[in-house]
Amino acid sequence: MTATILDGKAFAATVRDKVATHVTKLKTDHGITPGLAVVLVGEDPASQVYVRAKGKQTVEVGMNSFEHKLDAEVSEADLLAVVHQLNDDPAVHGILVQLPLPAHLDSDLIINAINPAKDVDGFHISNVGLLGTGQKSMVPCTPLGCLMMLRDHHGSLSGLEAVILGRSNIVGKPMAQLLLNDSCTVTIAHSRTKDLADVVRRADIVVAAVGRPEMVPGDWIKPGATVIDVGINRIPAPDKGEGKTRLVGDVDFDSCAAVAGAITPVPGGVGPMTIACLLANTLTACCRANGVAEPEGLTA
Repeated sequence: MTATILDGKAFAATVRDKVATHVTKLKTDHGITPGLAVVLVGEDPASQVYVRAKGKQTVEVGMNSFEHKLDAEVSEADLLAVVHQLNDDPAVHGILVQLPLPAHLDSDLIINAINPAKDVDGFHISNVGLLGTGQKSMVPCTPLGCLMMLRDHHGSLSGLEAVILGRSNIVGKPMAQLLLNDSCTVTIAHSRTKDLADVVRRADIVVAAVGRPEMVPGDWIKPGATVIDVGINRIPAPDKGEGKTRLVGDVDFDSCAAVAGAITPVPGGVGPMTIACLLANTLTACCRANGVAEPEGLTA
């Protein structure tokens, strides 16, 4: 069996096109332009690259992009003041504080200071609770992207057995809740799970989000299963030259692709969907704030 490759880059482009179409309609019909504010603390190179990409794509879909870059030594009080200012700004519909924050700042305190209706990362404790009880919420971007790809590939997910590798608050737990809400039977597996390979082999859907390079081999995969690889790991690539690296996921792509029915590549799978879903969440937040009908297919 050769798996169907689920092209996240192409799928993300279709999501951005849908967002752009709805943004144009909001402007034309209601005179509203969605606005996304990103707060970056410090000089972390990976965060800087990510924030630039977010800003670029925000503008490309016709939204307003607001960036607040703060010194790495910023006080908690000053950072909270920026968050409160954005909470009160009617031009800002989505707020994202780029993680990780410097060690002297309490990430939970900062995230929970964001107005939950503007929390487009979906990390506020109120949104976690709403999602966990099946109510309307802002949904974390990476799990939302995975859900969109699974729905697109399978149609209905009802009755399928899903195993999620990893129990993080950012991916594993919200992914489980989203799949439960779509009537999957869900198991969250982790480092303490007994007979892990046998647990994974039961799954019609495997979502790998553990941060361990190529941890899942093909002989763990049920023939025909769908494999969503959330992992992004950089490993040495001596064949490319001294000191060179390459990106791999949490599953061994070649062996899993030989067994699975469908699989996401790394790079080019789940990664591009994260920013696309951030834009979709900002659009959703804007529509909710203004009492406008939400676009279909862009949230859970």
